[in-house]
Amino acid sequence: MTQYAYIVDDDEAIRDSLSWLLQSRGVANLTYASAEAFLEAWSPAFTGCILLDIRMDEMSGTELFERLLERGCSLPVIFLTGHGDVPMAVSTLKNGAFDFVEKPCNDNELVDRVVEAFRLDGARCAAAASADSINLRISQLTTRERQVMALVLAGKQNKVIADELQISMRTVEVHRSSIFDKMGVRTAVELVHELAASSAKPAA
Repeated sequence: MTQYAYIVDDDEAIRDSLSWLLQSRGVANLTYASAEAFLEAWSPAFTGCILLDIRMDEMSGTELFERLLERGCSLPVIFLTGHGDVPMAVSTLKNGAFDFVEKPCNDNELVDRVVEAFRLDGARCAAAASADSINLRISQLTTRERQVMALVLAGKQNKVIADELQISMRTVEVHRSSIFDKMGVRTAVELVHELAASSAKPAA
């Protein structure tokens, strides 16, 4: 999936300048003349980052940022600020913005930050995809297999699991083997690491 730098600025000259700069460095981008235009276009499927002017007519950049957070947008946001907007920009960092860059900005610095934001968003997407894959596999487990898996993850031995669930050790072994097959792992240690890395939540 192509990542884009979504440029949101009500100054046409700045939009064109930023778009040309990013294109010259091989960075795909899309431009929006207002916060409202971007908010209307935004989709959870968007990947990349947002270059967002703080001060705009009508809806400001900070207001757009708040609206996006309310909608669950997790794209990294780089605020473009004038000198007098720095305190406001610092405040947005505390609310989860990725960074802010003062205008006029250093071309190399800005492109470097966009590339870093792309990396961050790429890692987020990969983690989400991994969690989705593992959750799908978890959904294929039977209720009893989930119970056994929870006890395996707690580090309990087959005999203890058998006693707690009041089933035979052979039945535990069969369930354990089925769990490993469905989850695509060979050992309990691999299972723990896979779930931890993906942040997937095994249901009981």
